[in-house]
Amino acid sequence: MKNAHARLNSIRHAKKLLNGSLEKCRICPRKCGVDRTNGILGFCRAGLNPAVYSYSAHYGEEPPLSGTKGSGTIFFTHCNMKCAYCQNYYFSQLDKGKEISASGLAESMLYLQKKLCHNINLVSPTHFVPQIVDALEIAVEKGLSIPIVYNTSGYDLPETVQILDGVIDIYMPDMRYSDNSMAKLHSDAPGYREFNRSALKEMQAQVGDLILDDNGLAKRGLIIRLLVLPENISGTIESLRFIKDSVSKNAYLSIMSQYYPTYKAYNFKGISRGVTNAEYKNVVDEAAVLGLNNGWIQEMPDDQNGRFLGTNIQPR
Repeated sequence: MKNAHARLNSIRHAKKLLNGSLEKCRICPRKCGVDRTNGILGFCRAGLNPAVYSYSAHYGEEPPLSGTKGSGTIFFTHCNMKCAYCQNYYFSQLDKGKEISASGLAESMLYLQKKLCHNINLVSPTHFVPQIVDALEIAVEKGLSIPIVYNTSGYDLPETVQILDGVIDIYMPDMRYSDNSMAKLHSDAPGYREFNRSALKEMQAQVGDLILDDNGLAKRGLIIRLLVLPENISGTIESLRFIKDSVSKNAYLSIMSQYYPTYKAYNFKGISRGVTNAEYKNVVDEAAVLGLNNGWIQEMPDDQNGRFLGTNIQPR
């Protein structure tokens, strides 16, 4: 993690590059071009001010983030995707939350640090990047020093991620799809595969593989989340191969079995059920075959002993 002076320099550089970016918004792959400074809303429905649903210490993240004191999680309202199965639909899709100022967002960050959270975990930050940078400048000037986590659905514009070099310590993107037709059908996210993969490569170039401190807490690096969807809709095995070949053989993965049909999922036959043991085990086994042994799995019971063998990836 950078010292305060170096971080402030990176933040101020990013702020300069982002100046005026909301007047014709092009900060995510949609490039809506709307003037958010005048109250015009684009696809994500986000305006000029950041909107937050909640902020608190969260203990359900990956172990190096949650630690013993929790991850300082800030859930942003709105989203630049429309996942039919969104588990956070109440605030991501139904837009529940409260608009605050950049200084208010900074105070939330400082409050979480005061509560001894191990990091500031920005959940769904993509559509509020300029506002987050503004808040970070204020917070770091007032003493914010814990790692910053960019926790994203992965539908990010690589050029925007590039601007965040030196601002973000830990990137935690989803790799939600390897097939653009599935991304369009279930999340209305055209070109997801290309944007996602390019963004991940940029993230890896900036922060590298995950680095843990002596207490097992994340200091810097990349964690890739892979939500396994039914019927191979996520194409997770293809994503694993991309990670090995184009990101890092030492990448830390979080392979998630937690999918369940919610929100509008029952409108789509393929995602109207949960993931089977066999579907999930197939992905975990492939990670082992590929030698991707860093990270975490979510255990599911099987017919024998409830544990998946053949991988060093640790249960969450």
